[in-house]
Amino acid sequence: MLDFIAEQRIAEAIANGDFDDLPGSGKPLELDDDSLLPEELRLAYRILKNAGFVPPEIESLKGSKAERKLVLLRARIEARYYDKVIARMGGRGPRARR
Repeated sequence: MLDFIAEQRIAEAIANGDFDDLPGSGKPLELDDDSLLPEELRLAYRILKNAGFVPPEIESLKGSKAERKLVLLRARIEARYYDKVIARMGGRGPRARR
């Protein structure tokens, strides 16, 4: 009974053009591979993900990735700065590239 009502409402919305200008219309769906999740948890995980929530373990990984990237960028900047200072001083320090 509930399935019938849902299908009927969807058909009405399609007939009214309610789905015509949705974001991503005409593009293939990007379905996540959730085959590693237990079947009974898949819907809950998808709802949480679509709402922008992530498990704390995943959030901490994002933070550590960002921190590693920041450390790498900082090291690159410092290396370039060091080389420029040595070059301006007229010396060719152990890390000077030219």
